Amino acid sequence: MIEDDLAIGQALLSVFQDEGHTAVWLRLAADAGARVQAEHFDAVILDLGLPDGDGGDLLGRLREADVRVPVLIISARDSLQERIRGFNLGADDYLIKPFEIPELLVRLRAIVRRSLGAQDEQLWTAGDLVLDEGRMTVTRAGTPVPLSKTEYTLLLTLMKQVNRVLTRAELERRALPHSEGQTQTLDVHIFNLRRKIGDCAIRTVRGVGYMVQSDA
Repeated sequence: MIEDDLAIGQALLSVFQDEGHTAVWLRLAADAGARVQAEHFDAVILDLGLPDGDGGDLLGRLREADVRVPVLIISARDSLQERIRGFNLGADDYLIKPFEIPELLVRLRAIVRRSLGAQDEQLWTAGDLVLDEGRMTVTRAGTPVPLSKTEYTLLLTLMKQVNRVLTRAELERRALPHSEGQTQTLDVHIFNLRRKIGDCAIRTVRGVGYMVQSDA
């Protein structure tokens, strides 16, 4: 919960605790941005008027950093323009202050349910190799496989096009946009990926590129 108002924050904290939830209450955008990116939360309740910045700007930065936690904005800003801005920045719902607690809880449960459903749809598999895009995790035969950000992006690109050969140019454009024509960079990342997920998981198609097969 990112809310600077003491009365609202204390009231909501008590409600969440009574409902059996573990809640973290933060009052500054700077503290909240780092905390939300560093830890896993089921949902975020976000006020727009924070002492050290605009909550909408914070939300925009989180989405740019690929933080996909569902966000419910709570704000006294009730204009259509503000609500549209909130959704365009990546909010999952927008609740105008003052609000009733039961409505807040219902809306919160709804965005969490939608998020869990979306995560189920973001599972990419090839044999016993599983990439969970919603949680940004990779497992092989149930064992977690730690990958660098570039390795993860490269594997995701390949697994989204399973059984299809992706050219070197495609992979470099999607996963290595800053390689600046360094032809060996892709090969190094493929080598490291194979070392971590198994030599047979990624197939080389000579003269064309690489592919992941469904029976990897």
